[in-house]
Amino acid sequence: MLDAPLLAGAVGVVVGAVLTLALVSARRFARGSRDLGSDVDRATHRTLHVAAAAAAALRGGRDEPDAERAATHLRALLGADAVAIVESGADRVALDGSEALATSARRIAARVYDTGRRQVFSEEGGSAVGAPIVVDGRVWGAVVAFADQARGPLVRATGDVADWCAAQIELAGLDASRAALAEAELRALRAQISPHFIYNALTAIASFISTDPPRARDLVLEFADFTRYSFRRQGEFTTLSEELRSIHSYLELERARFGERLTVRLRIAPETLATVIPFLSVQPLVENAVRHGLEPGEGGGVLTVTSIDDGTHTEVIVDDDGVGMDPHELAALLDLDAPSTHVGLRNVDARLRQLYGPAGGLVVETNVGSGTSVRLRVPKSQPLHETAHA
Repeated sequence: MLDAPLLAGAVGVVVGAVLTLALVSARRFARGSRDLGSDVDRATHRTLHVAAAAAAALRGGRDEPDAERAATHLRALLGADAVAIVESGADRVALDGSEALATSARRIAARVYDTGRRQVFSEEGGSAVGAPIVVDGRVWGAVVAFADQARGPLVRATGDVADWCAAQIELAGLDASRAALAEAELRALRAQISPHFIYNALTAIASFISTDPPRARDLVLEFADFTRYSFRRQGEFTTLSEELRSIHSYLELERARFGERLTVRLRIAPETLATVIPFLSVQPLVENAVRHGLEPGEGGGVLTVTSIDDGTHTEVIVDDDGVGMDPHELAALLDLDAPSTHVGLRNVDARLRQLYGPAGGLVVETNVGSGTSVRLRVPKSQPLHETAHA
């Protein structure tokens, strides 16, 4: 999960720096018609707009930020004659201004790296301000602003800009960590699927090879569809329709093993099929129901998958009438720090809470001998979450 204190601190730096820059730049950027508000209002709005554009350029990540585009926006933000972003240990200088200033920018940045402090330099034909971009306790680079005369507001604003750039690069690092965590969680789900289910599926297919070859061939195709979907590499999101197709393949393989002992009921509202859901969020719930709810009981049982459209959200419920569990055991298995064989249930719950907030996790109702009902609820509109087809 993301480090909440680090994220809050980074966001605090961003907000503080942007507001400072807005006030410093107010008179410089005041333009336009009086009906848009006061000069300060218009300048503040323009400053925030430019800052947002620079943020988008820097959030490409600490390894490959779009520094050239960011330098252009930062020059407008500072009102400087030229602005350079120089990364420590890199030969390339991202410069918005005269190319003749590149050598000076490198020299000034080197001095800033050595001291780790904001400094003012006298240059031929003018002045320059250099300020360090400190990321994770080390000097990542420097912002260098050139002007005819480095007055106090420019000196302070350059330091604020450097701090703000550091916050953006740190946030980009958190985005990358989040993506890596999501990938690790998916790998854990795939690892949970692979050893237990694949062995049972292949055993079931083998049992039909001599007695019912057409059935064995169909099961091989279902197995191929299931594994292709489960181990695909594209995207953190899918649609409910795609996930249900994979669940169909999974259940066909399990029914080959259970025979008449497994009854499956699907109650799917057609309008929910296009809902974007986290990849591998429903399938592990179905596998958990079969493996931990129905399989331990000699008589098998009934598995029901339901989807409901409640207007703003789609709700998916996976019910089984199997052995159930003690509610205290349920609380323990959802604890990320406790050992558990219900890896799929726990990881789905953690991913949902990460994506949709603390109230967005699974709702589980169960008791010993009473079966289990697991439900997840996702927003129908998720413009920031893209799906990828297998």
